[in-house]
Amino acid sequence: MRVKFSYILAAGLAAGIGAWMYGGTTVIGGVGDGDDAAPSPAERVSQQTSDVFRVQVQRLVAQDRNAVLEVRGRTEAEAKVEVRSATSDNIVERPAREGAHVKAGDVLCILDKGTREASVLEAKATLAQAELDHSAATKLSTKGFTAQTSVAAAQAQLDAAKARLEEAERELQRTVIKAPIGGVIESPMADIGTRIETGGTCATVVNSDPMIAIGQVSELSINQISLDMPAEVRLVTGETLDGKVRYISPSADPDTRTFRIEVEMPNPDGKARDGVTAVTRLTLPAQKAHKITPAILTLNDVGQVGIRAVDENNKTVFHPVKVLGGEEDGMWIGGLPEEVVAITVGQEYVADGEVVEPVFETETAEVSQ
Repeated sequence: MRVKFSYILAAGLAAGIGAWMYGGTTVIGGVGDGDDAAPSPAERVSQQTSDVFRVQVQRLVAQDRNAVLEVRGRTEAEAKVEVRSATSDNIVERPAREGAHVKAGDVLCILDKGTREASVLEAKATLAQAELDHSAATKLSTKGFTAQTSVAAAQAQLDAAKARLEEAERELQRTVIKAPIGGVIESPMADIGTRIETGGTCATVVNSDPMIAIGQVSELSINQISLDMPAEVRLVTGETLDGKVRYISPSADPDTRTFRIEVEMPNPDGKARDGVTAVTRLTLPAQKAHKITPAILTLNDVGQVGIRAVDENNKTVFHPVKVLGGEEDGMWIGGLPEEVVAITVGQEYVADGEVVEPVFETETAEVSQ
């Protein structure tokens, strides 16, 4: 009887499977019974979770930071006086000119005297007559030849004559307009031949020594400034002057909530000019702070700016910080402990409280990506 090929093939397969089952590894529930069997899924998960994420860290230690507060503003002359006329007439002489340096009391403008000198002479004559009348009335009253009221009337006439003379002399003096302060005459001045009315301006005198730098300081920084604090003022024209804080406003501007400060600077040579843009630099008291690269800053879940660090248990912790200022080689921040191990690479890939493997920047290990 001829055996079919399919029977032979089936018998061979059955024998092969039996041999494999006899010598192989039996897997039950995903677990093999051999020495070289693959680990179970639970063991594989455990092995994966034991491989903690590695981050690059740097130890930051607080330093004394001498912060500088920059206040933008402008210069302002110590005094700027518009010298006005106290009478009316034509200008006949102008001894001073624009740009000239004058001292207090120097003549700026001379007005036409008109009849003022004659008025003074008339007032003097009236006074002399009043003095004679008063003297005669006094003598007669002493001898009993006139009433006491006559003496009083003569005294009144005498006082009135003195007042008229004083007013006439003052009116004559008003024709000579003098500088009330020393300084530089600002353009324009009133021209010769121009009629100047009472209250009209003859010239403007600017006293620029000392020069004042004014600026506005925010309410967050005003308590860091004190009177007589040294200051450095840099002008947009290139000059740099040293000075001291002489005034701090006791109340804030209601619109900007800022406080006006004034810095007084010696300016004997007049190189600092009035109305120039200025930056005042105030060195504040030293405070503890950390200097970092801005690249390590991150945000927490509520949007706070800070850094992530590693504690003594290698767990990540978020520290909110306050940016204090920046320099060319880094940024100053506050709000951190005296010493902290900050994550410099990998801070965006870990969560707060996660256990990590810190690798200091000086080590050669690579940071996990």
